[in-house]
Amino acid sequence: MAKRQNEFFKLKDLLPDVYKENKLTKGMQQLLVEEKWGSIMGKGVVSYTQSVTLNGKTLYIKLNSSVLREELSYGKEKIIKMLNEELGEKFISKLILN
Repeated sequence: MAKRQNEFFKLKDLLPDVYKENKLTKGMQQLLVEEKWGSIMGKGVVSYTQSVTLNGKTLYIKLNSSVLREELSYGKEKIIKMLNEELGEKFISKLILN
């Protein structure tokens, strides 16, 4: 059993360590990216989005609309930049629209 520490810590400072110890980092990144995709792209784009998957540093977006897919393909670099800025670090280096 781990020795109890008498110091106080903020929960937000401890959570990254808990994620690493329990191998939850990848899942938390996936949830965070899905959430940020929705907030950045808006309800219109999200309504045509079937799935958002982060695999390594590649973000896969599956869309229902071929027209929207073509439209978004012109701004891939901007989308990657906006998502990384919102996430606070460089999670995404490549965006694939299906």
